[in-house]
Amino acid sequence: MLWLIEKYVLSMAALRLISGMIEISAAILMLKYNQVEKALLINSSLAIVGPVVLITTTAIGVIGISDKISFAKMLWILAGVGCILYGIKSNG
Repeated sequence: MLWLIEKYVLSMAALRLISGMIEISAAILMLKYNQVEKALLINSSLAIVGPVVLITTTAIGVIGISDKISFAKMLWILAGVGCILYGIKSNG
């Protein structure tokens, strides 16, 4: 069955699984340390994981469909990801 999965889809899913494992590990560390300050520090360090995984999985997906869509549509996809990141990071 594994050979029927496209390599791009497999790569995207693997990144999401790794991201999920990092999130679960962070939650376990928060429970282990049982201190608000350390939990906040762990949570803050996760702030980089989400956007990196989003950008990477999107890039893999766009590469996977690059031969099937036009350049203009690729620009729209990248602009959409940029808007998501801007909306997440903006302060107001």
